[in-house]
Amino acid sequence: MRPRRRFTEKRLIFLKEKKSVFFWIYRGKSSMDMGAILSISENTVNFHIKNAKNKLNCSSRTVAAVKALKLGIVDI
Repeated sequence: MRPRRRFTEKRLIFLKEKKSVFFWIYRGKSSMDMGAILSISENTVNFHIKNAKNKLNCSSRTVAAVKALKLGIVDI
């Protein structure tokens, strides 16, 4: 069994869509609103949020967005 690797800032690679989702989380938009703005489904928005929360080891979308900002992953 391979040892579990810890996430480092260098390994946190986010696609443009996830960065866009963080941008709209900062602005208080719902998943439905973000889907309409980004022309993707609400389920896709939630998928991006879930994956980002897992990568950042966060339990909520707001905490994940703040952590991404602190790590310099996204700009607002």
